[in-house]
Amino acid sequence: MSNNLAYQDDCREELIDGKVVAMSPRPSVNHSQIASNIYYLFAHYLRKKKCRPFADGVDLYLTADDVYVPDFMVVCDPDKVKQDGVHGAPDLVAEVLSPSTAKNDRGRKMDIYGACGVQEYWIVSPSDKTVEQYLLKDGRYDLHAVYVLHPDWVLERMSEKERAELVTEFQCSLYDDLTISLEDVFYRTM
Repeated sequence: MSNNLAYQDDCREELIDGKVVAMSPRPSVNHSQIASNIYYLFAHYLRKKKCRPFADGVDLYLTADDVYVPDFMVVCDPDKVKQDGVHGAPDLVAEVLSPSTAKNDRGRKMDIYGACGVQEYWIVSPSDKTVEQYLLKDGRYDLHAVYVLHPDWVLERMSEKERAELVTEFQCSLYDDLTISLEDVFYRTM
């Protein structure tokens, strides 16, 4: 097996618990757009800073049995970045759900990310337009918050008070001055 699992034989694969697991052959337009949007937000913010953002397609070597291809990650330790991918836990990982990956993104991969020390983990749902933000505590993730971008028809049915109480932005725990807008995360999605 080649060291690069991302695109062997035109099929995207990950190694989970030592087993090769096929991913969706190609992500949907919404999936790609969201991953690109998140990358853009961090790439702009991290410019001229130590940490580096990585988009989908970069292999992440966590253990001998776990090689993933996250949709997005931030790595602050330059020694972890090698030509063939990232070796060791990134500081932040975001996974954009798809039907074929949702079970692993919420299950075993999430457990391994936590056990390996990924400090912040996002699960982004294109269909629900939600971002679940998990923060690492004692080797396990605590759900910090779920952020929802409501469609216009829902907003129209809300009272002014309800709309005023909506949370449409959130802070990345790694950076006090980085505010993430849900509008930006889901920009140009259908």
